[in-house]
Amino acid sequence: MRILVSDPLSQAGVDLLKREHDVDVITDLLPEQFVSIIGDYDALIVRSGTKVTKDAIEASNLKVIGRAGVGVDNIDVEAATAKGIIVINAPEGNMISAAEHTISLMMALSRSIPQASVSVRNGEWERSRFLGVEVFGKTLGVLGLGRIGAEVAKRMRALGMNVIAYDPFITVERAKELRVDLASLDEVLAKSDFITVHTPLTKDTYHLIGKPQIAKMRDGVRILNVARGGIIDEEALYEGLKSGKIAGAALDVFEREPPTGSPLLALDTCIVTPHLGASTVEAQINVAVAIAEQTLGALKGEPVRNAVNVPIRAETFGAVRSYMPLSEQLGKFCIQLVEGQIRGIEVTYTGEVGQCDVHPLTIAVLKGVLDRVLESPVNFVNAQMFAKKRGIRITETKTERLEDFQSLITVRIDSDKGDDWSVSGTLFLGDQPRIVKIGDYHVDAETQGSMLITSHIDKPGVIGKVGTLLGNNNINIAGMNVGRDKVRGGAVMVLALDDPIQDEVLAQIREINGISVAKAVVL
Repeated sequence: MRILVSDPLSQAGVDLLKREHDVDVITDLLPEQFVSIIGDYDALIVRSGTKVTKDAIEASNLKVIGRAGVGVDNIDVEAATAKGIIVINAPEGNMISAAEHTISLMMALSRSIPQASVSVRNGEWERSRFLGVEVFGKTLGVLGLGRIGAEVAKRMRALGMNVIAYDPFITVERAKELRVDLASLDEVLAKSDFITVHTPLTKDTYHLIGKPQIAKMRDGVRILNVARGGIIDEEALYEGLKSGKIAGAALDVFEREPPTGSPLLALDTCIVTPHLGASTVEAQINVAVAIAEQTLGALKGEPVRNAVNVPIRAETFGAVRSYMPLSEQLGKFCIQLVEGQIRGIEVTYTGEVGQCDVHPLTIAVLKGVLDRVLESPVNFVNAQMFAKKRGIRITETKTERLEDFQSLITVRIDSDKGDDWSVSGTLFLGDQPRIVKIGDYHVDAETQGSMLITSHIDKPGVIGKVGTLLGNNNINIAGMNVGRDKVRGGAVMVLALDDPIQDEVLAQIREINGISVAKAVVL
């Protein structure tokens, strides 16, 4: 496949990509140039420089867009999702660098270090002019307690600060782990001596701090932004600094970069750096390698850890990752047994797996089902959208009731013909997917290759006739498993085949006395 890297990327990441695919590194493209060539590539990797617009996405045949860093505000994620393009980022690679830069700016802000340095270089020695404040014992307000915000909180607690945070998406338990008190936005604004911003830039966080919010702050507050430009209203910040309401600000990011002509640059009370949060040797290598690895995995069809528009949260990914292939195969298996239009899909999680965030597994089931029935490419990005458009009802159920396995996933599909089937699976030896039930019958089948599934009466001669018919048609049986409810009662048989079974052979099997259902399944 072909990969375009349109912003500078550490050579370590480029080399990793080149091991498996053709890679072009073309930077400083004009928007019209970018749109004209993007259709030739399967994957795109950017930093913050390239603007991946809706026009560029519609002109592309991309499968993956990778952002070597955290923010994806330069990518039209909605347009990418509609086209089934996976958008991934590398939020952990520069986590420590961004946290350390925040702390560096906070200390510089509290002691006026940049201004004092310039003063000394100008031949001055004005110690009284640069009277600072300690951070010890002060209250730090963190807006956004994600990866970077959490790292800042931990380090500043070690320096003796009291830390409070506003983050509507963080649980009380997580805050307790970090020894941080959660509070409302107004409470954080009113109680903090220092306020640091660590949220993504979205329509909800744009100008999160403006005139009304600044008015609620303590007099003499100090504000930092090492997240994204636009979260702080720069005009309101300037007015707050000029009036003295805000004692100082430290900005690494701006709404327009570079901030040429910004009045903030004329204020001694405002420390600025040119978007250096991720600018360390270690961070550049980390994000490049991380985005390269995830891009390669996504191109292979593997679920990726930090997909922005795929419902897999990074913090729960490890717990469910091993179940992803099983879930998708259960969906593929079950849909091949069902006749008619799909009305609903029910997924039940039993035992330990039910204690996880199982929504990504339900998406994997859905992908497996739709892969078999739609002509359009289905992936983890657009599977939900396709299901919604077709009115397919999705039900997700958890139960702690244990049967014969520590974890069990059951997929049930009902159709408009009343031809309902269910298939259950688990993992053997930690990571080996196995089908262990079809309906109420216990079986043991691998989730790969060609199979023949029959529902029949458990009586002498039925299985033998099936084997003879397959042999006469030069179809080799690789394995057999039979589940039954009682002697000479109902039974289900799973035959693993070395060769696909033809429709005419399947029709002949259905004519065998005692066979009620015969289905060909390919995984």
